[in-house]
Amino acid sequence: MKISAMKLAFCMALATACSAQGAPQSSPGEPLATVAGQPIYEQDLQAVVGPKLLQLHNQEYQVKSSALQDAIRQKLLEAEAKRRGISTDKLQEEIDSKVPEPTNGEIEGYYLAIKNQFNQPFEEAKPQIQKMLKVLKTQQARQDYADSLRSQSEVVVLLHAPKVEVKYDSARLRGDPKAPVTIVEFSDFQCPYCKTVQPTLKDLLTKYNGRVKLSFRDFPVRSLHPQAEAAAEAARCAEEQGKFWEYHDALFADQSKLDAAGLASTARKLGLDEKSFQSCLASGKFKAQIETDLQDGSKAGVAGTPGFFVNGVFINGSQPQAEFEKVIDGELAAAANRNSTRASR
Repeated sequence: MKISAMKLAFCMALATACSAQGAPQSSPGEPLATVAGQPIYEQDLQAVVGPKLLQLHNQEYQVKSSALQDAIRQKLLEAEAKRRGISTDKLQEEIDSKVPEPTNGEIEGYYLAIKNQFNQPFEEAKPQIQKMLKVLKTQQARQDYADSLRSQSEVVVLLHAPKVEVKYDSARLRGDPKAPVTIVEFSDFQCPYCKTVQPTLKDLLTKYNGRVKLSFRDFPVRSLHPQAEAAAEAARCAEEQGKFWEYHDALFADQSKLDAAGLASTARKLGLDEKSFQSCLASGKFKAQIETDLQDGSKAGVAGTPGFFVNGVFINGSQPQAEFEKVIDGELAAAANRNSTRASR
């Protein structure tokens, strides 16, 4: 069943454009307020408002994205009904007629799952649950049918997730430096969730070999992880000897060895020059760079670890691989469209 090509141009742009430094409401020299003659500037608020604004922008995007998907499905159904010479209502009736009635097992399972919400025994609640499940199945059937039409149509989605302009550290980079998609990771060596997500990141680099690169930036949560900052310094000292990623992997492999003795032991196992390593650690030479990472992360909206920016699209926490792939695939498709547009000019 092939329907004619249809282009949906939904130009829904987010009202606020985010950047790593925030979107200033006034010039840098103009204070937002003064207290006893002391000015308060926009930049003084970023550490507090950055995460909240990012959350609001993402919520706005999710609401718009959900509504857009519903609108796309409706347009697809209307186009298919027109192609077949029937009304949209008639097409929906055909779809609905194929939806099976909920089984007793499904009804009972639903009842048991939300039993606390029913103040009546199963037999009394059964008709209500049956009707509710039938409605849900019908809605899902309509969605599935519309989605099946999507692969046969030209659907162009122009609504994009909010992006944050975040710099990456080229010295701590995995993957092809020329890869079109960059994952900037703000992480903490003592954070258990940061450890959990490491296999996912390695799998992504393997799956998207040459198309995705990963950059590491420090975000030690001092209030929760007292050993994280020293571990970040040690990893940078290992970087001086060309073994940042080896040291990085070793720290996440065993987070019980983040004290001074453990950091030194890891350096020895990796064959680092111990005297240079210890001298580097004692000097505290990387404290300022780590603080810069922390400030940049906070301004961009990171409030906890791990936090990721995939070409500027924020992913919060240790998410399943599919969540990363969704953003990566979207960015790769956008890049391909841009290249195709340039080639056709």
